[in-house]
Parts: sequence; structure tokens; C-alpha cells
Amino acid sequence: MNEQQHFDVAVVGATGAVGQQMLKTLEQRDFPIKSLKLLSSKRSAGKQITFKGQSYTVEEATPESFQGVQLALFSAGGSVSKALVPEAIKRGAVCVDNTSAFRMDADVPLIVPEVNESDLHNHQGVIANPNCSTIQMVVALEPIRQKLGLKKVIVSTYQAVSGAGLEAVEEMEKQTRAILDGKEATAEVLPVAKEKRHYQIAFNAIPQIDVFQDNGYTFEEMKMINETKKIMHMPELEVAATCVRLPIETGHSESVYFETEQSDASVKEIQALLSEAPGITLQDNPAEQLYPLVTNAVGKNDVFVGRVRRDLDRDNGYHAWVVSDNLLKGAAWNSVQIAESLIKLNLLNK
Repeated sequence: MNEQQHFDVAVVGATGAVGQQMLKTLEQRDFPIKSLKLLSSKRSAGKQITFKGQSYTVEEATPESFQGVQLALFSAGGSVSKALVPEAIKRGAVCVDNTSAFRMDADVPLIVPEVNESDLHNHQGVIANPNCSTIQMVVALEPIRQKLGLKKVIVSTYQAVSGAGLEAVEEMEKQTRAILDGKEATAEVLPVAKEKRHYQIAFNAIPQIDVFQDNGYTFEEMKMINETKKIMHMPELEVAATCVRLPIETGHSESVYFETEQSDASVKEIQALLSEAPGITLQDNPAEQLYPLVTNAVGKNDVFVGRVRRDLDRDNGYHAWVVSDNLLKGAAWNSVQIAESLIKLNLLNK
């Protein structure tokens, strides 16, 4: 990273869970900031947030907010991004968007730096941050794809409630207390706030994340399918997903089955590929009951991989367990990492 140049930065959605993590990550990384604007909805404007010991007043995000901004990190919902990202670009900002608003646009790079950093050269003012569950999976699969090729992926996710926002976390906590106190739990947020029916998440597993599509898959599942193909530049890759919400506050887990083009790789070879890859921590020793756990992954930037084993029926089939902090690598850290890559490649002023 160019240590001499500092940048005018805006964080949109600064008061939200991901916005807060973005600020923590920018501070931890000592990101080269010349000036900082914290932006939010009108409702949250006026709040005070401390960054590097200095107090900032959160402002309402408007088109004029981006005058003089070089880098804008967005995490305030798709409708906000659709309205304000074009306005920010008009005023000279490069935008890293953490919503689904632009992910599948053909001319918008969808970036996980460990996988497709070079796609940043094609940006036209906006870079999309992929879905949290997609990010951790492609980080784990990329070193395998590079060496052995990739033909098929089937993933089942075990996703944390924080992925649905602070209201969902609060609902889980209230339900848990109610049930432990022998009272009835009420549900108004999950699986999808705007849907007709809501289900208790405490002590439960809900096999619906986001709304159902006409093909029977949820929007979350289709995000994983389509984003994986786009990030890896493999439209022919076979991908299927089942996404499940569990009563966990933070940290997504995934059971990933994958088939490689080569069929002669041993489990030890795949473990070696994973252990040497950037952004991955291998935790895989069944004899010592060592495998990735959400409780160990929360607060860390890496993707954790373990339980690598060969399929019993297919020589080119393998299984793995993949865990990551959905608010960090799944959102805030990946966004900041993209910003660092833009600086490294001298693309922030493009």
C-alpha cells in the first residue's frame, strides 16, 4: 500500500452492524485516511461515533455528501446504494458496495481479493462486495480450483442471525429469554421481515434465508450460485445451495461438497493447498478433535477450513467444513481489503 498518499473516505451506513465493523477494521488496519465522513439515514443522523480517538457526527447521506470523497464504503441497504452510488461516482468517488444492488451487473466487478483481485482493473466507479456466505466458500475453493480444477459444488450453510440485522439478533435474544422463563416466544422478523409468516429462531433451524424464487430456491441460495460462477469466471460450474438460519449471533458455517477435474489428489495434498493459501487458516486434525468453530472464528479476518475428506463414492469428490465471521470477512473486512487492493493497484483515482 502506498503509505504516502492518504484519501478522503466516506462510510455510508456508519451506525449499522457492518458499518461499525468497517470503522473498526479501518482503524485496525491504519487505513490511510485524510478525511472521514460518516453517513447514515436521516433517522440516525446526529449520532456521535469515535474513530481513532476523535468524535465524528453522523450526517444524513445525500448526493452532495460525496463532494470531495475519493472512496465510499456502502453498507446501508440496496435501495440506498442504488440511489446514491451513481451520485457518488458523478462526484469522483470510487464506491465499494456491500449490498446486492450491483453484484450481478455485467460491468461491475464482484471481488474477493484472494480470488479475483485483478478484476478490479475493470471497475467503472463501483465494486461489489459479494454475499457473506459466497465469500468464505470461494476463498476456500480457489486454491483447489487453481491446482485441481473444479466441476461441481454443493453447499449447505448454517448461518448466523446477525446476517439478518440487529433486529433479528434482538429478537433471538428475547425469544431465548422468554423460552427459558417458560413464556411464549413471539416472532416478527425471521425468516424475512416482509414475509407473511414468521418463525421462532431460538432453539430452531429455519431453512429459509431471503425470499423464495420461482425455481424453489431462496434469493440467498441463488446469490451463492450466481456469484460463485461470476467471481470464478466459470459460468459452466455446477453449483447448488441450501441456506439455513441457526440461533447463532455471529459466524457462518458451511458444509461444502466439491468435485475436482483431477481425481488423483490426496486429502493431504488438498490440506497443503489450503494451508498455503492467503486468507485461510487450516484447522484439521480429527485425532485431536481439531476443526473450525464459530466461537473461534468470530473477530478474526481469516476463513477457517477443516474436516477435509474424500467422498466415499467418487474419487474426485471431497467434503470440507468452512467457517468465517460473516460481519468481517463476509462484509467489513472484505470491503476494506478491496479498498487496500485499489490503492495497491493504483486504481483508486481511476
